[in-house]
Amino acid sequence: MKTWVPSDSAADVLSDLPGAECAVYNSTTAVPEGVEEVEVWIPPLVTVPDVRGTMARMTSLRLVQTVTAGVEPYRPHIPEGVTLCNARGVHDAGTAEWAVGAMVAVLREFPSFVDAQRRREWTYRHTGVLADSTVLIVGYGSIGAALERRLAGFEVEVVRVARTARDGVHGMADLPALLPAADVVVLLVPATADTTGMVDASFLARMKDGAVLVNAARGGIVDTDALIAELKTGRLRAALDVTAPEPLPEGHPLWSAPGVLITPHVAGSTPASERRVLRLIRAQLERYLAGEPLVNVITDTY
Repeated sequence: MKTWVPSDSAADVLSDLPGAECAVYNSTTAVPEGVEEVEVWIPPLVTVPDVRGTMARMTSLRLVQTVTAGVEPYRPHIPEGVTLCNARGVHDAGTAEWAVGAMVAVLREFPSFVDAQRRREWTYRHTGVLADSTVLIVGYGSIGAALERRLAGFEVEVVRVARTARDGVHGMADLPALLPAADVVVLLVPATADTTGMVDASFLARMKDGAVLVNAARGGIVDTDALIAELKTGRLRAALDVTAPEPLPEGHPLWSAPGVLITPHVAGSTPASERRVLRLIRAQLERYLAGEPLVNVITDTY
C-alpha cells in the first residue's frame, strides 16, 4: 500500500503497518516517484501546489485523509470511488485556546501595551474585559464546543450558531438578529459556497459598537475591504488567524489597520495538534487495512 505522508513523524508512526510503503511529500519537497501507485494520500498542513493535477495522476488512489478540518482544497477534485476524510477534532484544543487568547488580548489591549513596552512607556489606563460579555460562536461544531469549555471560567454568556438548528444551538437564519447583542463574534464555520464572503459590510454593520470579530475559520469568510473600513472608523476590532489574501502580502492595508491583531494561521499549529494528528493517522490506516468503517468521512461539501 503506497502511502504519501506529510512528515517523517507520520512515516514513523505507520512504519510497522503490514504492507505500508510511505514516502514523504509536503509543500516544500519534490513530488515523489510512483504517483500512479499511491493508494492513500495524507496531504500536509500547507496545501501542496497543483492539487488537481497531482490527484489526476493518482490512478490508484482510494483514500485522502487530510490533517486539517477544512477540506476545500481537495473536495472539488476527489475522483469517483475515492474516500475523503478530514481531521475533525485534531485541532480543537489549539484553535479554541488561540481564540480565547486572541479575544482576551484584543479586549485587554495587549498589543498596545507591547508597543508601549518597546518604547519604554508606562501607559496606564482602563481596558475592556471579557467578563460579563456575550460571545457569539458562529459555526458551533467540535471546535466551538472546545471553545465553550475553555470560556467556562470567564463569566460570559455563550450563544451558539450552526448550519442546522438544534437544542441550544441557533440556525444560521437567526444570525442577523443575534449579532447586535454580541460583544465578541467568533468565526469557526467551514469554507463553503454558502460561507464565502458571509461576513460582509451588512454583517459587520449589525455588530455592536466596540465588538470584536475573531476569525479562526478561513480568510475568505470575511470581506477584507469591508472589515478594513470598519476598523478604520474604530467602531470594531478584530483578531485574525486567517486572512484573504493569505499569506498577507507586505504593504497590504490590513497590516496597518487600527485595532486588529493578526497571527499567521497558527491556531492549530501546536504540539498537541501534531500528537493528535499522528494518533488519527495511525488509527485511520488500521481501520482502512482491516476493512473497517472510517471516521470523519466527508459525504457533502463538508
